[in-house]
Amino acid sequence: MGRVGDGDWDLLTRQIRASFDYGKQRCTAYPRFVVQRSLLNPPRSSPLFHAEPFGPVDTFVLVDTEAELLAAMNASNGALVATLSCDEEETFRRLAPEVRAFKVGHNRPRSRGDREELFGGLGASWRGAFVGGELLVRAATTGPDGERLPGNFPHYTLLP
Repeated sequence: MGRVGDGDWDLLTRQIRASFDYGKQRCTAYPRFVVQRSLLNPPRSSPLFHAEPFGPVDTFVLVDTEAELLAAMNASNGALVATLSCDEEETFRRLAPEVRAFKVGHNRPRSRGDREELFGGLGASWRGAFVGGELLVRAATTGPDGERLPGNFPHYTLLP
């Protein structure tokens, strides 16, 4: 989750509180909060800086620039979900495509969505076929010879 600008502290408070739903025992729980320093900073050599731990583990990474924000958000080389909390919609639209997450929320925690919505991950956060909607059937059945399923596999990543 990233924070850019002089934002709404009440909104950020609600986002952090919501990230603890289900005791952080969901695959879409945020393990890392990246915040601007003009807003707890693990050393870059720490496994917590690069990992996507599952469970009630959080780190706070302090940054000064958008470039540092993106580098810190992408430190694990992929995530199921992420959130950018920022004041301007234009800032979100500009930064969101640079975040290596399957889904990026704006000013609220992002979840996997409903059963019709696609679900998966990038980098080490997910291995295998993307699922949800029609892709769930494709992931669980045998298709034509040579078919490449949309997903994140050891030898290729194919986005839907």
